[in-house]
Amino acid sequence: MDIDEVRRLTGDQLQEQLLSLKKEQFNLRFQAATGQLEKTHRVNEIRKDIARIKTVLRNKTAA
Repeated sequence: MDIDEVRRLTGDQLQEQLLSLKKEQFNLRFQAATGQLEKTHRVNEIRKDIARIKTVLRNKTAA
């Protein structure tokens, strides 16, 4: 997900997306701990997507 896609979303959509990404991040961490994680690059992608969404949410609330 790139920054332009994130900026087009509404506040509620951003919150839903953030919750979804956090759940996925938890599942990936659980898989990594049990040795079942296959797509290790996905962990970094999720982390960066969460940061993008939090940044846009903060900018929208400040504006």
